[in-house]
Amino acid sequence: MPEAHRAERHRQSRLSPIWIVPLVAVIIGLWLVYDNYARRGPEITLEMPNAEGIEAGKTLIKTRNVQVGRVTGVRLSDDLTHTVVTARMAEDTDRLLNEGTSFWVVKPRIGREGISGLGTVLSGAYIQLQPGNSNQPQYHFEVLEQPPVAPPNAEGIRINLVSEVGSSLNVGDPVTYQGFTVGRVENTEFDPEEREMRHRLFIEAPYDVLVTESTRFWTAAAISLNLDSEGFRVSLESLETLAGGGVTFGIPSDVPMGPEASPDATYRLYPDEESALQGTFNRYLEYVLLIDDTVRGLSRGSPVEYRGVRVGTVVSVPWHFSAPQPDSRQRFAIPVLIRIEPQRLGSNDGAPETIDLDAWRERISRMFDYGLRASLKTGNLLTGAMFVDLNFQQDAGEYQRETFDGQTVFPTTAGGFAQIEQQVSNLLEKLNQLEIEPILTGLDQNLQTSQQVLSEVRDTAESLQALLNDPTTGDLLKNINASLRELRQTLQGLSPESDAYRELTETLESLDQLIRDLQPVARTLSEQPSALIFDRSGGGDPIPRAPDRQAR
Repeated sequence: MPEAHRAERHRQSRLSPIWIVPLVAVIIGLWLVYDNYARRGPEITLEMPNAEGIEAGKTLIKTRNVQVGRVTGVRLSDDLTHTVVTARMAEDTDRLLNEGTSFWVVKPRIGREGISGLGTVLSGAYIQLQPGNSNQPQYHFEVLEQPPVAPPNAEGIRINLVSEVGSSLNVGDPVTYQGFTVGRVENTEFDPEEREMRHRLFIEAPYDVLVTESTRFWTAAAISLNLDSEGFRVSLESLETLAGGGVTFGIPSDVPMGPEASPDATYRLYPDEESALQGTFNRYLEYVLLIDDTVRGLSRGSPVEYRGVRVGTVVSVPWHFSAPQPDSRQRFAIPVLIRIEPQRLGSNDGAPETIDLDAWRERISRMFDYGLRASLKTGNLLTGAMFVDLNFQQDAGEYQRETFDGQTVFPTTAGGFAQIEQQVSNLLEKLNQLEIEPILTGLDQNLQTSQQVLSEVRDTAESLQALLNDPTTGDLLKNINASLRELRQTLQGLSPESDAYRELTETLESLDQLIRDLQPVARTLSEQPSALIFDRSGGGDPIPRAPDRQAR
């Protein structure tokens, strides 16, 4: 036993204290490794079309300009269609990674909103992380090609638009209200099954209250020029839409506001404001016009007016052209489908449901009996655009109900150029009925008489010219001139300075004095005519007596 004890003590004495230092180093290293492993965050995988500006070990992942990760590897996908980027996230970043998280590369960009990402010119591109609101964790993401318009938790409302093929909207296009930008287009895609475009819009608060169930959306044209039967109109939405287009919305003036829209509500995107306004009239009556005249200038969307008030819209020109014509038609007419929209005339409370279409159909049917007819008229002489005019005709004739391909036929009358053609035809018919031959005969006689008068005038002119050319006429004119000179000399002799004039004046004065002297004699003779025979101073008139017989 003592020997075994001594052997054990000998082995223990062989362990040197110098081994303590490496042992402590190993323990510290293991602790550092464990601590590094315990403190590192999760690893994520990012897919992107290309790795432009991305470098392993250098490119950072940031959120709100705070580093939350670093790219650790960049490689191509197995099918070589895209790149796969692996990144190591920082500790305690699991709460940032969920189904709603978005990633995109921040680099210099020039877009409709301006220039962004200039700070990465010197520092290099980095990957921006935008946390989501989902509770479902996710570690595999697709990097967005463009930064999102708004974060998922932004205040506002997101709605969907559906439009026909041909929409020119792109991600980031502005959404305007009366020219003021209130949102952006977040996403746009084409549905091949439905053959329509689908857009997702974000309207930021507090402008989201402007979107109601009665709101209409239409494409905001940069410059809109419209020349139709209603005139010439020019409109400019905004300078941003001038560069890239956009969407605008509003509520028609004759439509109630309605309740606020619910999130993810779906609306139709109309090509222009006029189409959006027409879309509000969703309760209507359809009729067919059978036009015997030309329909050049009449197009889809043309107005239907009653005495200048729009009451409907032209839907199709022509409509079911190959359908059989009514038996009462003698000529092959062109069918035109129209809509009569009572909503344009308003209702008591503005609700479309309150309009009784059956009552309106009966009312219009009674108007047919009273002479209500449709005709085509020119609305714009410059473009030749036409519209449908409804009015009562006194000579409309009896109304006969007709149908065309299941639709009621709206009775029509000739209008526009057809009326002018009819008037010209009536004028020519009246001209044909006139007795032109007697008129032409009288005109021929008048022409002959006029020729004779002109011939006589010509002869008179020639005689007058011969008389003027005769030398005797010249001598006669000379004699007349000499007589005139002598007459002038004679008249000069009667001037106030001449002797003859002085003698004539003296004679007249003597004659005047003589007349004054004779005036008393004339007055006496006027009063007593017998004064010339008897003495004026006698006592009275003499009394005649018989002769004395004794004296004899």
